[in-house]
Amino acid sequence: MNIKVIAFDADDTLWVNEPYFQETEQKFCRLMENFLPAHSVAKELFKTEIDNLALYGYGIKGYILSMIETAVRISDKKMSVELVDKILDYGKEMLDKPIELIEGVEDTLEALKGRYKLVVATKGDLKDQHKKLHESGLGHYFHHIEVMSDKKAADYDKLVKRLDIQPSEFYMIGNSLKSDVLPVLEIGGHACHIPFHTTWAHEVVDHTIVHKNFSQLEAIGQLPQLFAV
Repeated sequence: MNIKVIAFDADDTLWVNEPYFQETEQKFCRLMENFLPAHSVAKELFKTEIDNLALYGYGIKGYILSMIETAVRISDKKMSVELVDKILDYGKEMLDKPIELIEGVEDTLEALKGRYKLVVATKGDLKDQHKKLHESGLGHYFHHIEVMSDKKAADYDKLVKRLDIQPSEFYMIGNSLKSDVLPVLEIGGHACHIPFHTTWAHEVVDHTIVHKNFSQLEAIGQLPQLFAV
């Protein structure tokens, strides 16, 4: 491989993220249990999130709005102002969560820096992701930060061109087969899947990937071995 750039997803690849969404979802379901059973509330919230992706994009702020919209709908507009306040508090708690790095991240970046150009390629709210990166203390490892509205083949193609490299010189690392692997393989790049212990349902891929440019590791700490560092 003639790799020049190694790109890292952020949420659940560099630091913990999805468990905070699941924790908030559980609290939201309990909050709305006077209107629907918890499993039904969760189903309605997921439907609202997916319907709103094109409008709000990915991230905590869109999630907060989707919780409020779901609460209005399932309560038939009978929810109290206090419930809205509670939902807003849940969202602010998520935004204020401390950064918890995935085990092995910093040692891996230290091993790879100087040998490759390292970048962050992530989805989410621009301000929130930049805040997380700053608080993580990892910013100095990265040559470029790309917060993408989505992670489709066209989005990666734009990123590769912005980095002034060929797709074959690009290697993506992430926890989502749907967002971090398949679109990169589609444009001719390389991708490595490092599963996180929990994955948002929208990111789940239910088929096996067989591709010459695809790798899978159990932990990010194994990356230096993959690149023979």
